[in-house]
Amino acid sequence: YDWFRPVKSPLFFKLKPMSITGLLMPPITEYLFGEGRLASLRGRAERQRLTKGQAHQLHYFHQVDDPLSALTGGCIARLLERYNIELLPHLVGEPSQAMAPDRERLQTYSRVDSQRLAPRLNLVFQDPGQQPRSERVACAQGVLLKAIEMFEFVARVDSVSAWLWGTSSPTSERAGDLGFETASAAEVATHLRASEALCQQLGHATGASFFYAGEWYWGVERLYHLEQRLQLLGALKQGAQGSYLFPLSADLNHSISLVNPPPIEFFFSLRSPYSAIVVPRVFALAHLTGAQVQLRYVLPMVMRGLPVPRNKRMYIVRDAAREARAREIPFGRINDPVGHPTERGLALLHWAERENKGPAFLQSFMHGVWAEGLDAGSASGLRRIVERTGLKWSQAQAALKSEEWRAAAEANRQELLAHGLWGVPSFLVGDCAVWGQDRLWAVQEALLRQADHVGLTETSTRPS
Repeated sequence: YDWFRPVKSPLFFKLKPMSITGLLMPPITEYLFGEGRLASLRGRAERQRLTKGQAHQLHYFHQVDDPLSALTGGCIARLLERYNIELLPHLVGEPSQAMAPDRERLQTYSRVDSQRLAPRLNLVFQDPGQQPRSERVACAQGVLLKAIEMFEFVARVDSVSAWLWGTSSPTSERAGDLGFETASAAEVATHLRASEALCQQLGHATGASFFYAGEWYWGVERLYHLEQRLQLLGALKQGAQGSYLFPLSADLNHSISLVNPPPIEFFFSLRSPYSAIVVPRVFALAHLTGAQVQLRYVLPMVMRGLPVPRNKRMYIVRDAAREARAREIPFGRINDPVGHPTERGLALLHWAERENKGPAFLQSFMHGVWAEGLDAGSASGLRRIVERTGLKWSQAQAALKSEEWRAAAEANRQELLAHGLWGVPSFLVGDCAVWGQDRLWAVQEALLRQADHVGLTETSTRPS
């Protein structure tokens, strides 16, 4: 069952009774993305592996000119040192336009973000300020394909990445100066086609990704999910410690007195699973630091005419469910708010902000449609979301007729683009602009760095 409902056009503010889709979607998604089904799928995969007598096989997809791939490639050796796994590396090219609709911003941001992330993970990446030239990319692909064929990918990937990004000598365009053999351009093209087909078959299509027994893990920061799974399966090598190489980043859990903290500009979409699971964390951080949260809502990509491939959609919601469980955030009983529900939600959010209830309404809406399965397109579902916020339903019905929110949503989108970002959730704190629910640690650091004064208070617990 595809949890994304089709967008109907034109979109009208017409309240309706609960639809059949609205009734069926919550229990179906609760089952599809629940912990019980995930455990069942993992158990089945392990039984099949044991029946076939296979090793723990880990596929890794590497895009040589992707900064995040440079980071993930740098951690593979450490992963192999800890676990009894068989690595199957593959090279992939640039993602499709549908997978990366704003490629130039994505490339620029990825370099900046990887440089910020590298020291935190004890990895190496230095942003050269531009993407590698195509000649160097082709050379790197040839060297790494030959390394794959010679079972030397892990031994070579770090040095090839350093050469490609210009952080090591020699600086020649010729990969042969590295002293490694190289595959031909035709061999690389054949390999890339096969890797792309494999990605599609397995249900994903991007570099810096690991695939293990039915499950994808994109980037270094999802490896703790993989490590947890491997440890439960007994794949940890004798003598290796049970902790994780890259554990889940911890949220602030005590109050900090900041003088004149900058606001947290929070860019989000009501239809974004990642936005939904970071909402309670953003407001918890604001409560603990005294920072104000400025709500900067935008329309979902699909409602702006941008395609979102099914593989990408399904990975996002599965990963969001996995991340939510790790942080004990309710999520998974979903009633997709695409179309009418999102428009109604934004109309009411715009009104709720004028009533000084914006944060409360946002939390009620997100929890309602992403954790409780409330149909925000129905009168009963929307009324429940409104009234538990402390707002009056009679006034909300009048607010639904306004379309003032549209101009605000477009202005927020333009502001997002102006700061080199394009997706949600994103955050702006002073001069720090970051994308992703897994970058709240960067928001916290920016608050501490840019406030006039820092002091600890006596409070030492996270608000409920």
